[in-house]
Amino acid sequence: MKVSKTQVAENRLAILQAAARLYRERGFTGVGVADITREAGLTHGGLYRHFESKDALAAEAAEYAFEWKLSELETPDADANADADGFLRTGVANYLSAQHRDSVGQGCPVAALAADAARETGAIADAFAQGIGRYMTLFAQRRPDGTEAAQIEPEDRVRAISMLSTMVGGLILARATARGLPALSDEILATLRDHLAATWDLDEVNVDGHD
Repeated sequence: MKVSKTQVAENRLAILQAAARLYRERGFTGVGVADITREAGLTHGGLYRHFESKDALAAEAAEYAFEWKLSELETPDADANADADGFLRTGVANYLSAQHRDSVGQGCPVAALAADAARETGAIADAFAQGIGRYMTLFAQRRPDGTEAAQIEPEDRVRAISMLSTMVGGLILARATARGLPALSDEILATLRDHLAATWDLDEVNVDGHD
């Protein structure tokens, strides 16, 4: 039976969503084609009708994960402040939260897969480099004084690199200690929220992203 174009598009999206989640949970080498198609509710051979190779899928899944998280950052909750200062406070609070720590498959692809991506080449490495660059640009554009940079200055890039490196590194450490030393894991998150708020004058950063 012929599959409609709509169904083809839905199947492709289901594969991308399944791959993006499983890769973040298990790493690029920890997931097989059968795992992805099973999660997507499709047959094993169905994947190669949409993607020319597993590497091509991994690269596109990384792009999808970045796009989804960046869209989430750029569209804050209705209660969150709409200005740049509110964006930074909300971003820090949500990123360094217990919910984000415990939701690896739905979380930031950098914290979940950066070590894997560093060992990759080609399209996967490119997808990660571009995704990280977009994160940096987004955070550089938002300034702690509540304004949005019309032109990104060197100090904006310094702030973005410092903030994102602290956030990603902190989340990785919090995840690594969550089972063995849960109190330390919580302490890492709280300490870095306070540190970033004090360093960049973000006022109080609460775990739910609100003032």
